[in-house]
Amino acid sequence: MLNELSSLDIAVITAELDMIIKDSRISNIYQLNDKTLLLKLRKPGGLRENLLIEAGRQLHTTIYAFEKPIKPPDFCMALRKYLRNGRIEKIQQYDFERIVELTVESKAGEYRLVIELFGDGNIILVDPENKILHALTYKRMKDRNIIRGEPFKYPPPRGRDPRTLRREDLDEIRRMGEIEVVRSLTRLLGIGGKYAEEILTRAGVEKNVPSSSLKDEEIDSIYESLQGLLSEISREDKAPSIFVDEGGRWVDVSPIEMRKYSDLKQIKFESFNQALDEFYAESFAKKRTSEVEETFEQQIARLERILKDQERTLQKSRRKAETYRRIGEAIYLHLNEIQFLLQRIMNEKRSGRDWKEIVEDLTKEKKESRVPAIYFEELNPKNLRLRVSVEDLVFDLDLKSSAQKNAAEYYRLAKKAEKRAKGAEEALKQTQMKIEEAKRRRLEETRQAPKLPPKMRKREWYEKFRWFHSSEGFLAIGGRDKTQNEILIKRYMEPKDLVFHAEITGAPFVLLKTKGKKPSEKTLYEAAQFAASYSKAWKEGLGSISVYWVNPDQISKSPPSGEYLSKGAFMIYGPRNYIRNVPLEAAIGLVKTDDQIRIIGGPPQAVAKQTRIYVKIIPGNESSGRLAKQIRKLLARMLPSEERGAVENVPLEEIQRFIPSGRGSISRE
Repeated sequence: MLNELSSLDIAVITAELDMIIKDSRISNIYQLNDKTLLLKLRKPGGLRENLLIEAGRQLHTTIYAFEKPIKPPDFCMALRKYLRNGRIEKIQQYDFERIVELTVESKAGEYRLVIELFGDGNIILVDPENKILHALTYKRMKDRNIIRGEPFKYPPPRGRDPRTLRREDLDEIRRMGEIEVVRSLTRLLGIGGKYAEEILTRAGVEKNVPSSSLKDEEIDSIYESLQGLLSEISREDKAPSIFVDEGGRWVDVSPIEMRKYSDLKQIKFESFNQALDEFYAESFAKKRTSEVEETFEQQIARLERILKDQERTLQKSRRKAETYRRIGEAIYLHLNEIQFLLQRIMNEKRSGRDWKEIVEDLTKEKKESRVPAIYFEELNPKNLRLRVSVEDLVFDLDLKSSAQKNAAEYYRLAKKAEKRAKGAEEALKQTQMKIEEAKRRRLEETRQAPKLPPKMRKREWYEKFRWFHSSEGFLAIGGRDKTQNEILIKRYMEPKDLVFHAEITGAPFVLLKTKGKKPSEKTLYEAAQFAASYSKAWKEGLGSISVYWVNPDQISKSPPSGEYLSKGAFMIYGPRNYIRNVPLEAAIGLVKTDDQIRIIGGPPQAVAKQTRIYVKIIPGNESSGRLAKQIRKLLARMLPSEERGAVENVPLEEIQRFIPSGRGSISRE
């Protein structure tokens, strides 16, 4: 898979991006992970683009929908503060290096977003005075510092600019000695190994020959190949392609034909942007699958370590149980001799003899094979423990207890070890089951992992509002805030529409677009429930509320004399048609269109008419983010296992768009 873009790739991509996103406004910025940004752009004329930036690796527009974190990181929030609503004045490559600059014009002046695509990469925000405002990574280096408040400095050049290179400049390769020519060419020009190999392939020069051995005619040929490659890259009729091996693996991507890949299949694209986007998405999918596999591998490895520990515990407990039982049996087989030995030792001690004398006598008698001294091994006066040897067993006895009590104690220890062994055996079975379950889930989730992230769907004009289609197919749209309320009534209300409003301050206007048709009571109720559920009543946790509807000619922006109407507020004149005690509830479901998953929402009856896969929600205590995760999980469970991955990859914001403002919970009805 692709590691990073070369300076030649960046030259092509910046030229394309300058045509695609120049003069666009940055409507929002998201940070997808610790190195990746997504810029949502609004072009003149209303067209939209999404620019994907990965420090050290990628830069291109994308048609794919990557999941965005619920809480933006601090770096993302800082970029939003300075760049949101700014106009992209230009995008350019710095000095043929792997550095790209986005110049953004805002009310406060010109800011530069410097994207470093070499090494570990970095993204740096530079203010109009050329001082560093924020950076993805702060560090001190010998040639420059990336520290907030310090002047921004570019890194030292990483190679000669091939566009201005003369033939005699290439003679420097020979002075690099025994180093392979492909490495010396890469070092001289800083164009990356891929294009160095391509130049040598076109020149007919083996890439592994020592640089010092190159002949003049070979350097001539290398120079001609370099010029030809630069000419192809600057042409408008390039052939951006992804190169695929026999196994179907995507090997590389390039803006031009590559002779070094002449034996590979090609997937051609209209632009290098498109090729990079597809290549990156494929890489993203493979990385996700790899991460799933790695997570399960770690889990399985941990369980297998636990299993080995449990097996050792089981074997140890079984051995102990067997040994303790044999000791108990041995004591009973030699009960009289052992009891006599215990009594003799204690009697001698009570008679005033020294422990040392007792041990010496027993040791002497043992050598003479006199019973019961033959059982004697060792005596510990401190804890009154006697070590004996009976048959092939060596064990301790308590001098204070009888032989029978010592035997009973060993039988008790045997039972305890057997109980521990039984517990270890049960735990071992549970761990084995967990390992099998983890392996099954690894196989299932790897199979379900989406091949690609979902593509961004082209939104209908009404999707910027709250919306749903009724059971009878009528479109209803509601404002998300005061501004949208104002736009809805002034721009989109037509004479035949019906206008709904919940009887509470802070409710949206809802337009039922009738197109001259008469909606039934069912549609009127659905529109009323929509207006109720997306009003302030949801945030206040109410169970139901009254809603009324009126005709467009009853709505006016002209207040009575001496009064003032705030933004999003209108006067209602004439009789109102009430629908009482409308319950607050909404449904969020999914439908499949053109092999794509699409999230829909609205009143439960309306959603149920379009799909059987939906979740009903009511006011509750869960935050919007947590609720969206729960809904996505439940929706995925309603699908066949092979389709769940696509739902689990749906961005949470697609679900959150249909959750009313405030907290909620899953309805258990």
